[in-house]
Amino acid sequence: MSVKLSFAAAGDAIIQRPIHEGFAGFTELTPFILRGDARFFNLETTLNREGDAYGSQFSGGTYIRTNPEVLDGLMELGFNMTSFNNNHVLDFGYPGMLQTLDYVKESGLVHAGVGRNLAEASAPRYLETKNGRVALIAVNTSFNATCMAGKQTERCPGRPGINGIRIQEKFTVTKDELAFIRDLSTRLRVNVSREIVRREGYYPPLADNEAEFGELKFTLGEETSRTLVPNKDDLARLEKSIYEAKLQADYIMVSVHSHQIDGYTKEDVPAFLQEIAHFAIDKGADAVVGHGPHLLRPIEVYKERPIFYSLGDFVLELYSIEFAPDDFFAKQGMDGNETVHALLKKRSQDFTVGLMEEKKMMETIIPYWEAEDGKLTSLSLMPVELAKGGHKSDEGLPRKAENPVFMERLAEMCKPYGITMEKDENGIFICKW
Repeated sequence: MSVKLSFAAAGDAIIQRPIHEGFAGFTELTPFILRGDARFFNLETTLNREGDAYGSQFSGGTYIRTNPEVLDGLMELGFNMTSFNNNHVLDFGYPGMLQTLDYVKESGLVHAGVGRNLAEASAPRYLETKNGRVALIAVNTSFNATCMAGKQTERCPGRPGINGIRIQEKFTVTKDELAFIRDLSTRLRVNVSREIVRREGYYPPLADNEAEFGELKFTLGEETSRTLVPNKDDLARLEKSIYEAKLQADYIMVSVHSHQIDGYTKEDVPAFLQEIAHFAIDKGADAVVGHGPHLLRPIEVYKERPIFYSLGDFVLELYSIEFAPDDFFAKQGMDGNETVHALLKKRSQDFTVGLMEEKKMMETIIPYWEAEDGKLTSLSLMPVELAKGGHKSDEGLPRKAENPVFMERLAEMCKPYGITMEKDENGIFICKW
């Protein structure tokens, strides 16, 4: 007997306040979302109450936290799956991350990608539906090294954190360029400390075709190039999670949070991201849902499975943070006792630049798709715009777009991937491939 399942997904929910009862999106978006058996969004905030967690010495950008009640509105919109495996997971330290983990668990949302050790963070999580069992696995390529969860040993507990895929930059240079890098590093004494430590045996020796400039390593090649390469051990761990899920689930969804740019625009799909997405499907995943760069990227159908390289922002409330650690103020040369209003005003150059001020960061889609035995059978897109201006209660919240001219841009981006789309009488875009 074949297994038929349906799905809806949304991108980054950078939510900072409860969604008010009169929000029009409940009637506009919820019926479309609820068509899916599995309904996913990326939770891009930490959940902890004021005073419960300290600010970390670094953040994913804005220090993001809010009270756990915000999950109620997202669940009322219809979502039943999430991940908070993203670059903001440690904005408020390990206490903030662990509290977020507890609150998400208490909500009943199926979630993956963060855990009390690496095995827990990388484990598939399962949603039971009347039409079949759906597995969720969540990975992240954009994170500070301390966010990565650690393995457990016989005598030492694992470190809490995320299921990450580390990305290495590899540089290839010509013979003349290699000689120049060696000469410049010698004259600037950039590598003096590193070479001393290398002679003591703590770094492997450099090969004749290699050079270093600080932390950057260059290899001799025929042409100059920069390549981003996923860590093989991390890919092997993703393969293992997919293999495990294949026994347990009818359908496997992989969430990928990724910010790195490997082109001339944010919209360009990085080669390493396509490599990860194709790898996941080659190993048995049935869909890849991407998010991270805060705007729309192309859609691809690969081996009859959908890949959404970025769904953009579903909620964007960066102007709604109520307080921030001193570190955030210090980055703007300000005292931590000044107002958040003054902080955000300065960072945004008097509210003229930044994510909240760029229109395409407020344009997104909700895809709905159906699959039979894992293979994509239909795909439709609801165009969505986030409110800007007007009532503060609505700012940054999603509404069905009335005049979605941005869909023309998305359609152009999708053409090289063999995707075409046509608008129906209800304002929904039907995809063909």
